[in-house]
Order: sequence, then C-alpha cells, then structure tokens
Amino acid sequence: MTMTLYHCINARSFRALWMLEELGLPYELKVLPFPPRSRDEQYLAVNPLGTIPAFLDGEVWMSESAAIGQYLAARHSPRVLDVGVDEADFGAYLNFLHFGEATLTFPQTLVLRYGRFEPPERRLAQAVEDYTRWFLSRLRTLEPRLEACDFLCARRFTAADVSVGYALMLATDIGLHDRFKPATLAYWQRLQGRPGFQRALAAQTQAALAQGVSTESVARWDGR
Repeated sequence: MTMTLYHCINARSFRALWMLEELGLPYELKVLPFPPRSRDEQYLAVNPLGTIPAFLDGEVWMSESAAIGQYLAARHSPRVLDVGVDEADFGAYLNFLHFGEATLTFPQTLVLRYGRFEPPERRLAQAVEDYTRWFLSRLRTLEPRLEACDFLCARRFTAADVSVGYALMLATDIGLHDRFKPATLAYWQRLQGRPGFQRALAAQTQAALAQGVSTESVARWDGR
C-alpha cells in the first residue's frame, strides 16, 4: 500500500517528504495551500487538528513530523538512517531528532507568527526579537559537535539530521542563515547537496504545480 503525505510548501511536513526521498519509498504527495485548516476545510476530515503534516501508511496515521521521520527510519532503514538501541549514540540520536522540532523549530514559528502571519496591528516586534535570539542561542550548541563531525550522531547521516536540517531550512527562509556559525553553515550546505534533499524540493514543486497550489514558501506567506 502506497503511503500518503499531506504537505504545504516548505512546512514541517518537508521532514517527512525528505525522508521518503532519502529512502526511495513510493508515496502519494498531496500539497495543500497554507494554512490548510482555513484554506481547505475538507482537510479537517483527514486531520482534525488542521495541521501539517498528516501521514498515512495503511492503518497508521501520524501528525508529528519528527515522529514520522523516526517511524520511517526504524521501519525502512534500521541502523542506517536509524540508530539502534545498542549503539553508543542512540540517546544522542533521539535527543537531536526531537531537538530539531521542540527546540529549534518552535521559536521560529513564533517569529513567523508575530512578524508575518498576524495582521499588522497584532504583530509584536519584541516577540520577534526575543524568539530570534532564543533560536540562535540554542542553535549555537550544535557548533562544537559539527566542528568535530560531519553529522550529528553515529558518524553518519540519520533522521536526526533531517529533523535539525529542516529547522535550518526554515531559518534560511526567514533570513537567519547569515547568522549561522561556520560549522553549522557548512553542515547546512552539506545537507542541501544531498540528492534526497534535492529530490524532495523538486517533488513538492512538481506536485504543487500539478495540483494547482502556489509554490510560495510558507515562511513568505503574509497572512492575507
């Protein structure tokens, strides 16, 4: 049975799309306008939360992007994009897998909300500044590790790199990439050069055009 991913351009669901392309798995990609809960009410029948992503694999239904990455790695790439429980970096793998979403992506969503998504009278410059600083201070904790290794754990590319890599992708869309430290910037450049990443970019564009959805990035949507 083919897996199905509901996706918005450059949204968190890109993590799942990138994983699918890295693994070479068959899938159906449904691209929605952003925000899906208000632009496509039928989507609420798929995901009552109205959030992106929604991922279906037979009877499996998932909505958390980092968890989808972990699921795909464990099921389809054990000890390759996944890290086994008996490997020394198992704990680091889980930590970075969730660090990418909970610590690095979360503050950026507040930067977007209060800097771009809210109507002008509700935007908060102080919140944008505070959460930008929060993101950058947490991001700096990666620098010593990336100075010593090409990837975050187990000396190989894993789903943890997809999770953190998406946070760097979002930061690039927002315009924060010029504030990355050197090792983090080099890491982000390595990730962008991966064929799986490039295929995921192409797949979302092709699907959006075929389905009549704008290819504009979520991070550049102005809320109007």
